Amino acid sequence: MAVSAHPRIVPMAQPLRPGQIDQPRPDRLVQGNPRRQTWPLYTSADGVTTAGIWACERGMWRIVFASNKEEYFFVLEGHVRLHDPHGQAVDVRAGEGAVIPAGFEGAFEVVQPVRKHFVVVERPSAGP
Repeated sequence: MAVSAHPRIVPMAQPLRPGQIDQPRPDRLVQGNPRRQTWPLYTSADGVTTAGIWACERGMWRIVFASNKEEYFFVLEGHVRLHDPHGQAVDVRAGEGAVIPAGFEGAFEVVQPVRKHFVVVERPSAGP
């Protein structure tokens, strides 16, 4: 009798190793040039879902989510503000979460240095 493989639970604990470091694209910068750090902790077998921890310094940049990509995040520390193209803003502080819906365009502002858990779902694009 074959033994079936069981999915493994992935803890979302802060790794001891440094994360992947990047900065917003220069053409999207609005304020500052924040250093961002990402710790990818999980990728689904089909590559559709990724999850991990993300940290960033103060700053602001424009974001454009594809129609097949959305993100849920939960702020562990800090404060972010998401601006939509109509001038409305949503603040998300430590202890709060939010969803960036597919197709969202606007700006992501780190008001206070932030650390968050994230889950990104990026479905395959439909063909032409």
